[in-house]
Amino acid sequence: MNERVGLGFDVHRLEEGRPCILGGVTIDHPTGPAGHSDGDAVLHAIIDALTGAAGLDDVGTMFPDTDETWKGADSARLLEAVVERVGDAGFQIGNVDVVIATEGPRIAPMRASMRERIGALLRVDAGAINVKGKTLEGLGALAEGRGVAVQAICLLRESG
Repeated sequence: MNERVGLGFDVHRLEEGRPCILGGVTIDHPTGPAGHSDGDAVLHAIIDALTGAAGLDDVGTMFPDTDETWKGADSARLLEAVVERVGDAGFQIGNVDVVIATEGPRIAPMRASMRERIGALLRVDAGAINVKGKTLEGLGALAEGRGVAVQAICLLRESG
């Protein structure tokens, strides 16, 4: 069986008054990721990991910020569209591993909810999803709570 690995990365500023949506979950926090869509950097990184492994266009090409269609878009809907494209390309999702680096919202209390939500969006068991939060140890703008950076890796297997 042919297996392929994809790596995704995304970073967003955190802004006052924006909803804090990460991993498809709304977090109670005074700042949220800025972006043309809802700014969910976790789902954006997962999209890029999936599309990279499947040999498809990246999130910015599929859903450009120059297109008003995607203004304020729910990133969960974007991910669902990508899952369809990955399936159409002949792949099924094996697992996804995510690292969220921020001094903004605390990730640990939301890990289980994120795993469940991401698993549902990807149509895989939550056990195939891992989410980890990391602090920045006082280094740079992210460590000042002004942003969130996310890395995601996935394994795809050829269907059939």
